[in-house]
Amino acid sequence: MFAAPARLAWLDALRGPAALAVTMHHAGWTFIPGVWAEVDRRIDLGTWGVFVFFLVSGYIIPASLERRGDLRAFWTGRAFRLLPLLLAACCLALLLAQAGVLPLHPGLSERSPPLVVLGNLTMLQELLNLPAVISVTWTLSYEMAFYLISVALFAVRQAHRSAGIAVTLALAAVPLGLLLPRATIGGRADVPAALLGLAVVGAIAVTVLGHGRARTAAVAAGGLLGLALVVLGSRAGTWQGVIILATMFAGTAVYRAEQGTISWRAAAVAVAAVLGCALPAKDDPAWAPAIVLAFAVFALGLTLRRREFPRWLTRLGVISFSVYLLHPLLLSVLPDLVLYFVVLIPLSIASYHLIEAPAQRLGKRLIRRDQTVSRN
Repeated sequence: MFAAPARLAWLDALRGPAALAVTMHHAGWTFIPGVWAEVDRRIDLGTWGVFVFFLVSGYIIPASLERRGDLRAFWTGRAFRLLPLLLAACCLALLLAQAGVLPLHPGLSERSPPLVVLGNLTMLQELLNLPAVISVTWTLSYEMAFYLISVALFAVRQAHRSAGIAVTLALAAVPLGLLLPRATIGGRADVPAALLGLAVVGAIAVTVLGHGRARTAAVAAGGLLGLALVVLGSRAGTWQGVIILATMFAGTAVYRAEQGTISWRAAAVAVAAVLGCALPAKDDPAWAPAIVLAFAVFALGLTLRRREFPRWLTRLGVISFSVYLLHPLLLSVLPDLVLYFVVLIPLSIASYHLIEAPAQRLGKRLIRRDQTVSRN
């Protein structure tokens, strides 16, 4: 359980460096801010890392959904893939905060605790304008929105239109960003945030447990909610938020082209449209180089996908979620950069074997049992 299938090894080879780039970005500003300022004004390695993650998710998530062909199995797999480590990391963060060694978002004490729990456990806190227990989980909000939209497209048999969707989102991001430069789900609007969060939970619950028209309606509602939350709730601005969605669909378009569902020309048009609309999305000279490099590295990985990658590199990719979630907790605990990485990697290996891998095995057993019962 420590390595992906050979056909997916190239994705792990991208995930590992992407996770390290994000950790180095935060560690650089923490431990060597003077040096890191010189790096960061040229290229934002944190942005590079998360956009590699978004491209990888765009490529693999629809593939996983279609391989299973079962919405209940998809959501079960996602829950057991993400929630156990997220819960463990959030509990550890709260314990460290209680001990006085880890500063938390000041808004955590100002908002309703049940609402904060709802936002963080649905992973939608970024789009509901709720404080995060762990700062880097903002990316999971966009992942969740993408899941909701992908499930809806799959259910209504429109998933093959990913290239067109990527182009549409990219082109729409510019005028939407100019019209809605800031999130409209803002301030301390607890009631709207609660209603939207519960609506997403309800849509997923009916998708998993319901049948017939109720399930179809829930799936469609979930997809619309995912899109609306990105358009209206992106704290970095609508332009950047919609570009993130477009980036994931560009990754899906590449997957479709590789599978022969669409032409490589269609995928290339989607990628070019997303890149063209993404580069001016942020007024920061380090932003554009990071976006270009993310797409270039993804293209390189795709080109080399049939090659054998070093085992250490793919293993780093396997533990990348642990590296990503746990690294902010160490920044305030450890005194220097070297010790930070000396502790982070072994800790991530341990959390993978003790939390992630057992949870994923349990999820797979539950899926198999459910499918066996359904067949009988």
